[in-house]
Parts: sequence; C-alpha cells; structure tokens
Amino acid sequence: MDGRPGPAPDTVTVLWCTTDGDERGRARALLVRQVAAVLEVDPSAIWMEREPGGRPVMAGAAEGVRVSMSHTRGALAVAFTAGGHVGVDVEALRVLPGQALARRWLDKAEAAWVAALPESERSVGFLWLWTQKEAVGKALGLGLRAGGMSRRMPSPGRWPLIAGASPVPLELPDDPGTAADAALVVGGSHVVGVAVRGADGAAARVEVRRVTSRTSD
Repeated sequence: MDGRPGPAPDTVTVLWCTTDGDERGRARALLVRQVAAVLEVDPSAIWMEREPGGRPVMAGAAEGVRVSMSHTRGALAVAFTAGGHVGVDVEALRVLPGQALARRWLDKAEAAWVAALPESERSVGFLWLWTQKEAVGKALGLGLRAGGMSRRMPSPGRWPLIAGASPVPLELPDDPGTAADAALVVGGSHVVGVAVRGADGAAARVEVRRVTSRTSD
C-alpha cells in the first residue's frame, strides 16, 4: 500500500477458527484486530461500517482495505486484501442430500456435475459450489439477490479437494471480472469459499490460516 504497512494487493488473507458461540461478534473483533496488526496501528484507529447493501467496509486508518466475514454455527472466517472486493463463506462439512439440493438450488450444469460425482463426494461438491456462490455475492455486494444461486461458478481446477490446499480463484464463466474457488481447510472439517471482484482477481494468491479461538475473542 504505497510503501506503507498493509496487506499486499495481490494477496487475500483468510483466517478461520472454531468457536463456542458469538460467532458474529468474534468475527468482527478478529477482523479489526488482524487488520490493525497488518497496518501496524492500534485497533482503536480503525472501525467497521456497512454499505447500504450490507457489505462491511473498513474506515479510519484501514480505509481502502477490502474485507469480508462469514460465520456458521461453531465456526467463523474473515478475509481481507488491499486489492479488489473480496467475499468469504464458511460451512461445516457434513452429510447432505447433495444431489437433491443441487437440483433445487444450482444451475443445471452444476447440478449435473454434482450428480455425476460418487455419492460419497456429493456433499462436499455441493458445499464447494454453495460457498463460492455466497462468497461471490459478498464480493459483488449483492448477496444472493439478483439471481445469486444461478450464477455459474468456474469448473474445479482440481478434484477431489485436498484438505489444506489453498484456493486458486478462477474467473466465472459469465463474469470475467470476478474469480472464485473453495477449499477444504486443514483437517477437512470445513469448506471455505473465496471470491475476488476486480483487480485481476484470478491472479490473486489466497492464504488460508487457522487461528485459535482465543485470538478471535
């Protein structure tokens, strides 16, 4: 950021952890504290606001840093970058009727892809697509409104997913300005989706790190 301390414009940092409650509050606190640390300022020098559509934006000393937050029961994830708008989503990996859910909610080609997977992989396949759609909606500042579930995600660069492998954002078929990917975190307990809009999101390097729940308090 012009030679000053701050996140690299070509890197998206994603932090996640498991929690025992108050995921929303802890996500906000973790994001403020981590961005302050990267900027080498006191956390009191930055704060978070919301755009009319609900997208979080940083203010004060952190103006210009793009951020996103996600939480599910028992876990949270935050993302930040100095590049384009970013979105993040986290879901616990669990057994789901992946084929039926994909047929109900996803693009027809995506539903066909999930159906073609071995039955044991359909849950993670569905969540791999779902978390990307959520992340893209956040990066666009639209959420899942305006046809969010029908936005086609890029074909997987690798499959099956390898736990701990970093996401590699690829351009969306119908929106070259937006790139997305999702990955299994270390241990394979959760799927984290990441999206970047603008600033050549497809070239963004994504770093996913687990933090302890204590550092998210």
